[in-house]
Amino acid sequence: MATETSSPGKLFARHLPNVARIILGLIFFVFGLNGFLHFIPQPKMPEGPAAFFGALLRTHYMLPLLFGTQTLVGALLLVNRFVPLALTLIAPVIVNIVAFHVFVAPSGLAMAIVILGLELFLAWSYRGVYLPMLGPRAKPGVPADSRTPAS
Repeated sequence: MATETSSPGKLFARHLPNVARIILGLIFFVFGLNGFLHFIPQPKMPEGPAAFFGALLRTHYMLPLLFGTQTLVGALLLVNRFVPLALTLIAPVIVNIVAFHVFVAPSGLAMAIVILGLELFLAWSYRGVYLPMLGPRAKPGVPADSRTPAS
């Protein structure tokens, strides 16, 4: 009779998505709130990044939208609700974070890569939820699981 014992490695791997979700949630919740409350001191920025953020600030809507999205997504990830939706909402923000650090401010690229890695890992962990969305010919009002042909 075999006893079911989990190796420490399997036990750790089982909790990795939760750890990644909490870390990503904390990052976006804290930095999203900081966009409104300014509790983390802003370091001196070089001219290029300062001009970029100045332009976003002058739109009067882009930074509040960005920080609001980050705060909402961070909260959803932390409370483990609507996680696939939260990951979808934050994906374009992460693409822009990475692009910003590749093209404008390379000094923060390491953190951007960590955030991208967490996002990709979580998206892969929830891949079953995204599969119906990737159907090439979705029909309105038809559930995703009824589109597969009967065998």
